[in-house]
This record gives sequence, structure tokens and C-alpha cells, in this order.
Amino acid sequence: MPVRAGKQRSTMTRKRRRHTPDQIIRKLAEGHKQLAGGQSLEEVCRHLEVAESTWHRWLAQYGGMKANDAKRLKVLEGENVRLKKLLAEAELDKAMLKEIAKGEF
Repeated sequence: MPVRAGKQRSTMTRKRRRHTPDQIIRKLAEGHKQLAGGQSLEEVCRHLEVAESTWHRWLAQYGGMKANDAKRLKVLEGENVRLKKLLAEAELDKAMLKEIAKGEF
């Protein structure tokens, strides 16, 4: 497909990438410095190579965090998932035992 004059091909072929919490926090800090320096949010997002919606999502999720806080959050989220699975299994066991006690198996 030929590229028309005035259109940038790089935006069409840009790969999606996942950022680690450390990278996100660094980019947020860099973005805040640029915003304080008078750049617009659009310019900052272009420099950081993220969409404005991504900037706002990161700000809501990681705003004000330090890198070690983000690591701790990730560990706690993983532990929370594990505990939810354990609870679901325990509830299934409890329901199964109730059915056996009634004789409805």
C-alpha cells in the first residue's frame, strides 16, 4: 500500500508494547517535568510515545507512586488473585460437602 504525502507510516506500523510499572513511573515523572516546563500534554505524549488515554490511565493507576510502591502493588495483586482462587475452591468444597450430607449426589 503506497504511503500518501503528508501521512506518517510509522503510526500505522507501531508495535504495541507492554511497559513495566518501573517504566511507567519513569515516564510519568518525565512527563510531569515536561508539563511543568510548559509543554502541552499532546507534545509530552508524543515524546513519550504513548496515547493521551494511556497517559490518563497510567496517571490514575500509578500517579504519586514510587518504583518500589509499584513493585509492592504488583506482588499484592498476585497474592490477591491466589487467595481468590483458594476461596473459590473452598466454597466449592463446602457446597460439595453439603450435597453429600443431604444425600443428593
